[in-house]
Amino acid sequence: MLTLLVIVIILAILFDFINGFHDAANSIATVVSTQVLSPVAAVFWAAFFNVLAFWLFKLHVADTVSKTVTGDITLYVVLAGLIAAIIWNLLTWWLGIPSSSSHTLIGGFGGAAIAHGGWNCVGWYKAGKEGVAWYNGGMPSGVLVVIAFIVIAPIVGMLFSYIISVITMNICKNARPSKVDKVFRKLQLASSALFSLGHGGNDAQKVMGIISAALLIYMKHLESTGMAIPEWANVVREMDPKTGKMSIKDIPTWVEISCYTAIGLGTMFGGWKIVKTMGSKITKLTPFEGFSAETAGAVTLFATSSMGIPVSTTHTITGSIIGVGMMKRVSAVRWGVTISLLWAWILTIPISGLLAALTYYIIKLFI
Repeated sequence: MLTLLVIVIILAILFDFINGFHDAANSIATVVSTQVLSPVAAVFWAAFFNVLAFWLFKLHVADTVSKTVTGDITLYVVLAGLIAAIIWNLLTWWLGIPSSSSHTLIGGFGGAAIAHGGWNCVGWYKAGKEGVAWYNGGMPSGVLVVIAFIVIAPIVGMLFSYIISVITMNICKNARPSKVDKVFRKLQLASSALFSLGHGGNDAQKVMGIISAALLIYMKHLESTGMAIPEWANVVREMDPKTGKMSIKDIPTWVEISCYTAIGLGTMFGGWKIVKTMGSKITKLTPFEGFSAETAGAVTLFATSSMGIPVSTTHTITGSIIGVGMMKRVSAVRWGVTISLLWAWILTIPISGLLAALTYYIIKLFI
């Protein structure tokens, strides 16, 4: 059991590292495409603020992800989900497709759980004994809210970026273009830093949630055998007096440090194919537009993280970039590229789920 737990934790941290370089484009594509920072400087800049998020965000997103699969699951479910998520992330990175690491992880986790427990355990309004938590009553949680935000997150990002662009354009309408460009090149450093903070605070916590779920399974095993729970494996939960639901209050510090460090190191390796897609193929950006897109994306990520909603940073920034493109004119957005991205978004969860289910069945053949 301990060996399997260690393997799951190693794969989770590996996924977090891959997530870092897969999603590096989210926070650096605009500053690179507008030539505010060189590619090397941009990845170091983003990596620093991804790690800085460790001190700024509570465990809301980690708690949500840990509850995505509920009931009597095993570490083999978590293992299969992680393997599938890693395969899909590497494939989309290789092809230069900015798909969502978040949805890859949720899809893999859910697909393995369904393979383990069967469809009959899945309910839309209440999680079954084992399987996927679609809806836990009250505020949507689990897979349902993640699926909803496939649509909501890019739309919110698009609206925010459009509004910010209109406001800033009216403020600067009488200023010289050269002066505006100079000011927004500096402001873009701040907006990209904020977006990187939001990326670290949302995405690193998703992996923290997976590791927490694995540790909770291990804790349950120790309790059933009458063994003491070591401090390094102790996930502290508390009951909300209003709802009566259990939530994660604290996790071992090494989990947080490992996840934020892994995503920071991964970001430093960059993801240049995806940077090219995000930074230039959707629409041509100026420093003013890059600032608007990043600020809108950061606002969306901070808001959703505070509510414990694991959204896709990829979808969020893509929507924000489309928003600033539409402010110029609708034809400024390369809709052919955008539609291709939408297909990747739609297919990510089901394909990850199928890969995870297949992986789970293969694992079961050998145990």
